[in-house]
Amino acid sequence: MPRKRVDVEKGLLNKGFRGREGDHHYYNYFNTQGKKTAVFTKTSHSHTEISAGLLSLMAKQCKVPKQIFEQLVDCPLSQLQYEGLLIEGGHVSALP
Repeated sequence: MPRKRVDVEKGLLNKGFRGREGDHHYYNYFNTQGKKTAVFTKTSHSHTEISAGLLSLMAKQCKVPKQIFEQLVDCPLSQLQYEGLLIEGGHVSALP
């Protein structure tokens, strides 16, 4: 199911991602200690909606299945829970 780009971007920003401008909107994940990680995704300036296919690609970039990505964006999944999944998957280091 497609989603509004602004809703997806807002959800990412609320969960520890920080945006930067370019030819796309780029979002890097910063852990709960404020350190930048290698986890990122991006959205296009030219679209107001993100298709289901692109949401799947964004989920892959964010290192989670699409269903978990949707929970991340919709807010049932907290930043701490997301970070735990990234640590379990070996995508980010555990906090000292």
